[in-house]
Parts: sequence; structure tokens; C-alpha cells
Amino acid sequence: MHELSIAHSIVEVAEKAAIDAGATQVKAVHLRLGVLSGVVKSSLLFGWEIATQDTLLAGASLEIEELPVIVFCSTCQQAVT
Repeated sequence: MHELSIAHSIVEVAEKAAIDAGATQVKAVHLRLGVLSGVVKSSLLFGWEIATQDTLLAGASLEIEELPVIVFCSTCQQAVT
């Protein structure tokens, strides 16, 4: 389950940013996730609970915005979802 590794990486980045900003707690992290990313949303959310334990992000929610595939046609100059 590589989603747990991804969750740990997100926590590391967010916690460093929070510490650099002088924060003592993080309430939410917002993530944009493309549907072709190969990441299973439910597995990432499960991993999130584990990865945030004993960090500044403990209890924080992971808000995931799923982004659709957008195909751009250079001939007709149109983007299609």
C-alpha cells in the first residue's frame, strides 16, 4: 500500500511548513489528486490517520479534491474532460 508512504510524505512536508510558520497545530490539509495518479483515495485517507499520529497534524482532516482527466486537442484548441 504505497498510499501510506504518500501520507507520511505529505505529513512531513505539512509539519515542516507548520513549524516554519510557528504553528502549534494543523487542522486540515488540502490536496488536489488527479484521477490518473494511481492513488486510491480511501487508502490514502486510511494511511492519513496512521501517518498523523503523534505529529502536529494529529486529528487534522485531509481534504481531497479529485481532479478529472483533461485532454487537450492541439488541432481544434479545445480541452475536453
